[in-house]
Amino acid sequence: MAKRDFLTLMDCTPQELRRLIERAIELKRMLRHRDVYEPLKNRTLAMLFEKSSTRTRVSFEVAMAQFGGHALFLSPRDTQLGRGEPVADTARVLGRMADAVMIRNHSQAVQQEFAAHSPAPVINGLSNLHHPCQLLADMQTWLEHRGEIRGRTAAWIGDGNNMCHSWIEGARQFGYRLRIAAPRGYAPNADILAAAGDTAVVVDSPEDAVRDADLVVTDVWASMGQESEQTARAEAFRRYQVNEALMALARPDALFMHCLPAHRGEEVTAAVIDGPHSVVWDEAENRLHAQKALLEFLLT
Repeated sequence: MAKRDFLTLMDCTPQELRRLIERAIELKRMLRHRDVYEPLKNRTLAMLFEKSSTRTRVSFEVAMAQFGGHALFLSPRDTQLGRGEPVADTARVLGRMADAVMIRNHSQAVQQEFAAHSPAPVINGLSNLHHPCQLLADMQTWLEHRGEIRGRTAAWIGDGNNMCHSWIEGARQFGYRLRIAAPRGYAPNADILAAAGDTAVVVDSPEDAVRDADLVVTDVWASMGQESEQTARAEAFRRYQVNEALMALARPDALFMHCLPAHRGEEVTAAVIDGPHSVVWDEAENRLHAQKALLEFLLT
């Protein structure tokens, strides 16, 4: 069987994604019943981290441990990549020793090059363009709380960044409508948006995006590596805070999501992220269960 990579949501069919989410819910139930299930016993996941992380590292490490396998943490200083070894050479070596490779870095192009030369499946743990593992956890969270998302409306408020791009591809794959409100100069990638057709649209204001939405999503104004832009971004995003007044425009039972870490008082108020609409802690936990389903899908 040919190896499969998971670099964007488009690497799976809608049916495969749906099965992944349903399997994640089943694996979560099994864990809570303390069922021992070790399909990856003696298997190894190599994790290449160019960008630091709490949830990505812990969830993949715990996933491999619970599956009976092992995870290796590798920073740039722990590999020859940090000393200039060609990406293809590292991919050939790691892909022969490890059973799968997870990469969290600054470049989707590097991930694609790595995957092209790796004999083992490659998973995108975050890149400059996509964060598909977070979307798996988000879709699991929605299904657990509200059921089928097809036909529903989600609102993305803020930067048209990697998370926004995965939400755009999620609209194509899961059948929801996405309205995006982003400041001038921070719109999502035009090609990714165009590929989504009328499933994802950019609107004029946060109010237009949120009105009667079933789900409201945002992210930090300045991500890791953008600290020098903090002041300029704070000014550009000032009108894009998700607060109680904005949430009041959404449907009464709307959910609020955030991939974390969150900056209370900036992109979201404490009243919203800690309030009754918020499901952010379920999203964070579901990274574990969704990625276990993904590892099982790619390796068994």
